[in-house]
Formats: sequence, structure tokens, C-alpha cells
Amino acid sequence: MQNETRLLAGGMVMLSIATSLLVVLPYMTVGQVPAPTALKPYTAAELRGRQVYIANGCVSCHSQQPRARSLAPDAARGWGRASVAADYAYDTPHLLGTMRTGPDLFNIGARQSSEAWHLGHLYQPRAYVPGSVMPSYPFLFQLKDQLRPGDHEVPLPPGQAPAGKHVVASGEALDLVAYLKSLDHTYPAADTVSAAAAR
Repeated sequence: MQNETRLLAGGMVMLSIATSLLVVLPYMTVGQVPAPTALKPYTAAELRGRQVYIANGCVSCHSQQPRARSLAPDAARGWGRASVAADYAYDTPHLLGTMRTGPDLFNIGARQSSEAWHLGHLYQPRAYVPGSVMPSYPFLFQLKDQLRPGDHEVPLPPGQAPAGKHVVASGEALDLVAYLKSLDHTYPAADTVSAAAAR
């Protein structure tokens, strides 16, 4: 009985130490980092688009965390500077991602600001990026014989739209694109570090 008590006590001590190092200490270090002034809260459309991003599993193939130059060639790929904790001040849940089947999207709003490009890419990725393994998302669009007032037609490259049909973006597609375009963290990371030091 004494050995079981020691084992249980030892396990509780190890769990306490691990929790302190992996949860409490990081929270105390970066838990209250203020948002950079250049980082704006998401709009209602961007928040809805973020939910579409989550629902369609985009985080399974795309990360949102460029790494430091010493760890990876992310800057050379055009993905931007390494991310810092303050960059995610308005993100709940955080969508850092662990896989990179596709490119990192931390700065996709700065790299590709065209709504038409994003919509067309969602409808048929290979028309915009030859050899892409990204699935198309036709269920985010409607095919119509005639356009109605308020319809948002997607301009596609020649031969990509079904013959005699208009490809119209749904509200979900427009919201998703609004979210993707909001991913622009091109402000200097030094601003976020100095803001944290000032608190």
C-alpha cells in the first residue's frame, strides 16, 4: 500500500510540474499580450468565413504560422515574417495548423488580394495553380442559366465555366474569401514585441 501511495504522489507531482511548464508558464508569459494596433478585429463576414474555413477542414492542409528564417525557408517562399503570439489576439480557436499540404495562409490576404482570384480558385484550383492537389468546392457555388439582381458571378478563365451557365458565389464563399483576405500580418513584428514589453 505504501508503494501505491508513493507512485500516486509521484505521478501527481510530475503532472503538476508538466502543467506548470506547459500551461501556466506560457499563459503568464503571453496570455495577456495586447493586440498590435495594425491588427484589426474580424468583421461579421470574416467571422462567418472563418467558420466556413473550419467546417471545410482547410486547417488540415494549411498552416497559419510562418517559421523563423533559422528554422525554415518560409520567408523565401513569400509567406512573410515569423509569427508572434500577438498576431493571434483575435483568434479563437487558433488555427495554426500542423500540416502544409498547401501553402501557409498567414499572409494570404497580402499575397493575393483579389476576390475574383480567390473565388475562382475555390471553384477550380487547377485553373489557377496547375498541379494543385487542393480539392474544388463546387458546393459553395451555384450554376445558373440567368443572373438575377444581387448575384455575384465568378469570372473564370476561358473554358472553366460549364457551357451556357453562370457560376455564382454563395454567401458562404464570399464570407470565406473575406476571411482569407483579412489574413494580412505585414506589420512589423517588432511592434508587437515592444507593445508586450510596455505592459
